[in-house]
Amino acid sequence: MLTKESLQSDLKDAMRAGDDVRKRTLRMALAAIKLAEVERRGALDEGALLAILQKEVKTRRESIEEAKRAGREDLIQALEAELATLQAYLPQPLAEDELRELVQRAIQESGASDPKEMGKVMRVLMPRVQGRADGKTVSALVRELLAGG
Repeated sequence: MLTKESLQSDLKDAMRAGDDVRKRTLRMALAAIKLAEVERRGALDEGALLAILQKEVKTRRESIEEAKRAGREDLIQALEAELATLQAYLPQPLAEDELRELVQRAIQESGASDPKEMGKVMRVLMPRVQGRADGKTVSALVRELLAGG
């Protein structure tokens, strides 16, 4: 179970161990969490914490792509190390066959029969796959199965 306290504890461990990458990454994640708590005016639940970490992972991936285009190998290595640190806190991603099964079940439960009813399926499905599958991948698979693929 992911909690802010566990992240803070891991930050202290990283500081004691002298692990600069982990320390820097956890500090950035905790700062993003603190900002979200201030905006929300309260503590965040585990789902919200996962969403913040996923956003941080997405940011790192986009930065890696930018660094590759700019030919900045030094940045790429640092960002990949941060990405690996963040991914350790996220749940294991769903395998494609597991995701396909969840999508088919959500389609049956929602009663959707064509791509125009994709929203119904997504409302049922997204809470089940949160943090374990990319939204683009999920929507593409829903669209494919609703279209009869």
